[in-house]
Parts: sequence; structure tokens; C-alpha cells
Amino acid sequence: MAKNMQPIAKRCRALGISPASMGYYKKNTEMRKPGGQMRKKKSEYATQLQEKQKVKFVYGIMEKQFHSYYEKAARMPGKTGDNLLVLIERRLDNVVFRLGFAATRREARQLVNHGHFTVNGRRVNIPSFQVKPGMVIAPKESSRNLEKIKANVEANSFRQAPRWLEYDAANMIAKVVAVPTREDIDMPIEEHLIVELYSK
Repeated sequence: MAKNMQPIAKRCRALGISPASMGYYKKNTEMRKPGGQMRKKKSEYATQLQEKQKVKFVYGIMEKQFHSYYEKAARMPGKTGDNLLVLIERRLDNVVFRLGFAATRREARQLVNHGHFTVNGRRVNIPSFQVKPGMVIAPKESSRNLEKIKANVEANSFRQAPRWLEYDAANMIAKVVAVPTREDIDMPIEEHLIVELYSK
């Protein structure tokens, strides 16, 4: 499986993303002060491409899978851009991150890959697994005392679960109560630029 091994802080700076919004609270990404060589104004294509790269980087998705999400989103009723982001938001690794079981989405992918989470009582080790309303997500019984998961739950207790997820913190169980909407995605993303890029 392909992995994105780019340095987090450097990539965040290049894409204009706050590392804190991705769970990287200790990363130093101070913007360079103006000066030196003047940068050329970005072309329309460069702006559209950067927006796509931003979403891929934030969610940890490679090009082939991202394009597959786009094609699926285009076939769905409604706005293609909104559909695209909702499909990506419904990934199991993203849900694990959103619930605070993992400090970052990258860590969430690893935990899911290693089979530490169940969906409706069955172990699922596919990070891209699409959750649906009615599904129950929880750490596997033998993984509830895993030091990493316990530490993350404690450290991320301030993180509020999205409104489309119902989370019982005492029992470490979450239920998907609705399909996420565009308003539930708090990252500053201009999805219309991605649609324009793929529409060419």
C-alpha cells in the first residue's frame, strides 16, 4: 500500500494548513516573513491543483482512490463537491480520529489497519470503510486497554464529536446517527476548485 511520507510541517506550510487542525499540535509551521524572491501569481490550474492536494493530504488519500471518490460523487444526486467531501468524511479512519481515539488521521489509519476497531461488533481493518447511519463503532474489547488508545481518549477529551456521531465516552462507543453534511466539515476547503479541475 502506498504511503505519503512527506514531512508534515513542511507540507502544511506549503498548503496553508494549520497542523493543529489535523492533530499535530507540536509541529512548528511559522510562515516565512515577506522578502527575498517575489513569487509569481498562481495560475488557475495551480490554484485548483493545490486545493485537491490539500484535501488528499489532510485525509491521507492517494490519487487513484481520490479520483475514484470523485467519480462516485459525480454520479450521486446533489453537488459533486459536497458529495466528494461527505464520502471522504465517512471513512472509518476519519471517524476514529474525529472521536478522539487517535491523535491524528495517520495514527487512526494505523490503528484501523491493525484491527483495533469494530463496526457493529465485527472487526474492520479497512481505513476507507464507509460508515452509514445506524452503525456502531467501538474499540475491540481486547484493545480498550491499549495504552495508545487510552492516552488518546484522555488527551482528546476536549474534542467534541461531530453532530452526526453520537458518542458514549464512558463506554467508548459511538453510533452514526446521520450522514454528515457539508456544514459538518470544518476544514477550509473550496471544493468547487476540485470539481473544476476534474471537469477539464
